[in-house]
Amino acid sequence: MNIDTDDMEGQSNNQSNKYQEATIDGAVKIKQIHSSIPNEEIPNVSMEFETEEQAYNFYNVYAYKVGFSIRRSKGHKDNKDGKVKDRTFCCSCEGFRKKDKRYDNVKCHRAETRFDCLARMKIKFHQFGNYQVVEFYAEHTHMTSSPSKSHLHRSQRRITPAQASEIELAEISGIAPKASMELMIRRAGGHANLGFLLDDCRNYIRTKRTIQMRVGYTGGVLEYLQQMKSKDPSFFYALQVDKDDLLTNIFWADARMMASYHNFGDVVCFDTTYRKNHDCRPFSMFVGVNHNKQTTIFGVALLYDETTATFMWLFDTFVAAMSGKKPKTILTDQDAAMAKALRSQWPETYHHLCIWHMYQNAAKHLSSVFERFREFATDFRNCIYEYDEECEFIEAWGNMLGKYNLENNDWLAKQFELKEKWALVYGRETFCANMTTTQRSESINNVLKKFVSYQHTLLRFFKHFERLIDDRRYEELKADFRVSQRNLAPSLSIEILNHETYVYTPPVLRMFEVAFSKAYNYAMGLCNELGAVAEYKLTPNGKYFHHTVKYDSSINVAICSCKKFEFARILCSHILKVFSFRNVVKIPSQYILKRWTKHAKMGATGSTSEIKQGDDPKACLAMRYQDLSRSYTHIVTRASTTEKAYKVARDGFKRLWMMLMHV
Repeated sequence: MNIDTDDMEGQSNNQSNKYQEATIDGAVKIKQIHSSIPNEEIPNVSMEFETEEQAYNFYNVYAYKVGFSIRRSKGHKDNKDGKVKDRTFCCSCEGFRKKDKRYDNVKCHRAETRFDCLARMKIKFHQFGNYQVVEFYAEHTHMTSSPSKSHLHRSQRRITPAQASEIELAEISGIAPKASMELMIRRAGGHANLGFLLDDCRNYIRTKRTIQMRVGYTGGVLEYLQQMKSKDPSFFYALQVDKDDLLTNIFWADARMMASYHNFGDVVCFDTTYRKNHDCRPFSMFVGVNHNKQTTIFGVALLYDETTATFMWLFDTFVAAMSGKKPKTILTDQDAAMAKALRSQWPETYHHLCIWHMYQNAAKHLSSVFERFREFATDFRNCIYEYDEECEFIEAWGNMLGKYNLENNDWLAKQFELKEKWALVYGRETFCANMTTTQRSESINNVLKKFVSYQHTLLRFFKHFERLIDDRRYEELKADFRVSQRNLAPSLSIEILNHETYVYTPPVLRMFEVAFSKAYNYAMGLCNELGAVAEYKLTPNGKYFHHTVKYDSSINVAICSCKKFEFARILCSHILKVFSFRNVVKIPSQYILKRWTKHAKMGATGSTSEIKQGDDPKACLAMRYQDLSRSYTHIVTRASTTEKAYKVARDGFKRLWMMLMHV
């Protein structure tokens, strides 16, 4: 291959000429820029600085006004004390990019940013203890930026500690980097005044996450839970690990959750339908309803799988966290493994299946029946809700199968085997807080989507879940405030409603008013009367079935065949109709459940188990400790809400301690 040396010399001369022209142009331009900068802000030989960092900052401020970026270049340190002897600060365009052997295999090459620029400032450690400028070269071989673009240079972009705290706070609060940047830009008075770009913000967040991940998967979660324990001594958590020490199942509950469970944990909703984390783990919550008809969280779990063994561990752990107290009723979906674990661990707890899930499954398995027969949905619904007696339900179910030729339908046959868990005729006498579905779990899962992303790792999942807890508790705080500050006016000026405005919370009062208004739609007739006991038959307007109410005027007790009071602990419209007829203007105290009243959170905590003198001393010690710990948690949770309550609790604890010293 022949190479024309004359052409090579010509190219070299052209490059040299261009370099000289650029240098001359740079010198002319730098003089123009220097004319607008005060002399004391322009580096010069013999200028002194106390530290290397001070010299860097000075040169960087100068670079901002000229319009270029700087970086630290060559430097030497003293072998004895490690102190920097000299340092060169150069333009970021200094030098050339080295040729990479992979260059020919790259489709999209990175932009060239090195132009062999010679602009620099060199400092050297002076014998008198300062750094002195020994060399300064101002001319550039490339175009510098205008003042309006100087803030885009890398050396000019820096996140201050205050800005870093604001970025972290925004990230923890679930605010997107772009949104938080817009706020900070407006606060700073423009992009140029902020000091960094959106990419810098995202890189900072990514770096923080990387640092957190270095702790390790299991170690990071354990450290977080231990921090929560240090903040809240009553915080409870339990972990399961496999043979490789990797986390499988996690459960946690704080003091507020335990206090809420003590007040409203008689009915629990539980499901694992939500998977919204980085590892696609089943996420589940034990939730219930409080006296304001709000969803309240009792405990939280991240599971590895949905096997019977996992659920057995979870249910045992939940009871241990709640000092041995099991719920009276639990509502779940139709999960076979979950049902098996409940039969094993909580046999005395009534297991009610979610009717909403049942409807969803019916729509899948009986889609053709729903399409062909318009009346099937009504008949199917009546079998679930309407009948008071078991014989009536079984007859209606058989009639439905015959009417639509479904006697051999396998899915309906399997549902009939589980009828005690979904047909209300079997569950009416069990308190369910008027819930027939796990919709509260579904709704809290929908709310969770606003706080947690599938991109979140397990550790970030924990921290963002805290925001959901704080949000729910603030809503509960506002509801309690409204209850304490006002009474709702009843929809009708009737004595029995006026009385209930002082008893029930507003949402429960509205439930009571609806039941009271429905009483006017019933035709009532006296069936039988023997002494003080009268039996009434009440038939809804336009319906063929009826309900029976027995009322004993001597003790002011009424029992209805619909079992609405047993199921919801709110009087049904049938009993209210009889009360109205018998001129009962005030609801008897036995029909007012404390958990629905304004004072649901007040009063003694109570013990979940009786402590007998003859029991094992160690067992008695553990039971006493659990009982007192639960009482302490309730007191502390309430006392920490206000300064006044805090002082009352502190004084009370001091007096109690003095009394215990003499026991």
